Amino acid sequence: MTTQHSAESPHRQPPSTDLPRVALVGVHGFGERHLANLARLEQAGALELVAVADPNPPQPGSLAGSVAVYPDMDGLLAAQPGVDVVIIATPIQTHAPLALAALSAGKDVYVEKPPVASLAQFQDVLAAAGKAGRLVQVGFQSLGSHALPAIRDLVAAGDIGTVLGISATGQWLRTTAYFKRSRWAGKRSLDGVDVVDGVATNALAHAVATALHLAGAHTLADIASVETDLYRANQTESDDTSVLRVRTSQGTTLLCALTLCAPEQLDPTVTVHGTLGDITLSYTSDEVVITTPDGERRETYARTDLLENLLEARATGAPLLCALEDTGAFTAVLEAIRTSPAPAPIDARYVSWEGGGDDAHPVVPGITDLMARAVKAQATFAELGVPWARTLPPARTLTLDGHPVADYQDGSHIRTVSSPRPYLHPVRTLAGTVVTDHQPLDHVWHLGVGVALQDVDGVNFWGGRTYTREAGQYVWRPDHGSIVSTATTAAQADAGEGRAGKLQETLDWNGPDGAPILVEERSWAWSGVAPSIWRLSLDFALSPAGDKPVSLGSPGSNGRFEGGYGGFFWRLPPCGDAAVWTTAGSGEAEAHGSVTPWLAWSGKFDGGPATLVFVAPEGSTDPWFVRVDGYPGVGQSLAWDAPVTARPGSPVRRRVTVFVADGILSTTDIEDLTNQQGEPS
Repeated sequence: MTTQHSAESPHRQPPSTDLPRVALVGVHGFGERHLANLARLEQAGALELVAVADPNPPQPGSLAGSVAVYPDMDGLLAAQPGVDVVIIATPIQTHAPLALAALSAGKDVYVEKPPVASLAQFQDVLAAAGKAGRLVQVGFQSLGSHALPAIRDLVAAGDIGTVLGISATGQWLRTTAYFKRSRWAGKRSLDGVDVVDGVATNALAHAVATALHLAGAHTLADIASVETDLYRANQTESDDTSVLRVRTSQGTTLLCALTLCAPEQLDPTVTVHGTLGDITLSYTSDEVVITTPDGERRETYARTDLLENLLEARATGAPLLCALEDTGAFTAVLEAIRTSPAPAPIDARYVSWEGGGDDAHPVVPGITDLMARAVKAQATFAELGVPWARTLPPARTLTLDGHPVADYQDGSHIRTVSSPRPYLHPVRTLAGTVVTDHQPLDHVWHLGVGVALQDVDGVNFWGGRTYTREAGQYVWRPDHGSIVSTATTAAQADAGEGRAGKLQETLDWNGPDGAPILVEERSWAWSGVAPSIWRLSLDFALSPAGDKPVSLGSPGSNGRFEGGYGGFFWRLPPCGDAAVWTTAGSGEAEAHGSVTPWLAWSGKFDGGPATLVFVAPEGSTDPWFVRVDGYPGVGQSLAWDAPVTARPGSPVRRRVTVFVADGILSTTDIEDLTNQQGEPS
């Protein structure tokens, strides 16, 4: 979080004390709002509107008789050389050429957003403004909100703790008529000229610009990287449903999730997420909501009109609230979108249309929850594995007779506070039903099938908040580690008749500083069992990376009653008619914390009914960790209520086998299966 930059230029001409003479270029669309604002300010004696320009002239009688009307800006400037300020409210692709012409004529400029359609245009206009010594204000009206400095003060005071990230969320709907209103609407280019219309660059551009401002990203130098994930449900060129992930040079991550295909239009928001709470700004109403453990409080702020701010800057030399140079960060985002591959069309199976004729508009079902997941996980739609999103290739795929049964993800895209690590997802039955989930909204750090621990000598390799005995609750700490594969020692990707698939690898468990704490030897094996059943086995051994013992713990070992998760964990997707049982009883209450030879889970998943049978090795004393009601998950607790120690030369070893079956298996089926198959070698 930083204070905004000054708009002062070394070439700036002396402040003006005369009543400014203003011209408006573009009187329709958003130009109508400028006309209303100009009338207000003229009545207040702040300016004089002397001329307008538009190839489609305003309605007769809509302007005062003293206001001259021209078909274009060239004619206006030639006939009205005394104009001081030119307001540009025209199609996007004309912003830069008109701004350059106005600056060349020695005028101060107010240009609507986006100010330009490319990085090259931004640099040209910025250079022209410096050469002419004129001001350029950009029409991101939200940046005039008094809420912005108030939010910066709240963050600086520590009201929400350490900033974890910033998000911008916009859920609007736009009808077919919206894209018919002009030739450039919905276009990335027109007649070979860049337009770069889209949800992030135009319709909800204020969300992006406001979030960048709160992230302290103003200039081009403030942006380290921009990643785009662009889609469209409309028959347009431009994106209407997208995720942008921006990393600033200060290390802040900004996630923008935006759509014009929502079931209903909601106020867009920008949120600063902290370890102790959140601050959310509804920038269309300037309302701020501060949410902390102490409760929620709201406050609404005033706003400075950006044209008034420009007039004040002319008169007194005051800084602009949205100077062109301070939209460099936004331009970096626009340039990333401009140079990205064309937005991918969303498959019609995942789009519903509401209304008819020009009032028809597309809705992407479930988009509200998907955007919430993206924001919370700081992930793109593609990384979440949304069915209509682009498919990202996994690090490798586990197959059985050539059919994929599981994808191995290296975890490199997982956010830091979710403890990046390798995992399997999606895992499928032989009929193709997916029986894992990753980055779900309730716990975005839950990652398919893998190994994770929340306390390894005080380092969190599970993700999310850490449960500590001292606090007696979960708290955010800068204690997140990461697990990375350093070597693959054996690989047989495809299993078939008479042969098992195998993946053996060495992994480093690195602390927040990057130094290894543990070294893991991990082995996956898989094979067919029956036409509708296959077996997945996991063996892992954890050894200290150095010459000292390492403590392996859990929330349970740190005082949370029956909270001993950690070690092997399988996150399931939502399923209906979920049933969980062991040899000792059925239901979550009976299964959770039990020590039994096997545990079964069955239910109706999205692709059909399936059963998972988790089998412990003979002699295991690790309790099963089971969740059904809060979320669906099964684990084998390595440190249920007391830590386990890995010593040099004496690693902590664990094994688990899972049978993945289509259909609902009975207890008799499971007993027969486990008796016949036994322990894998």
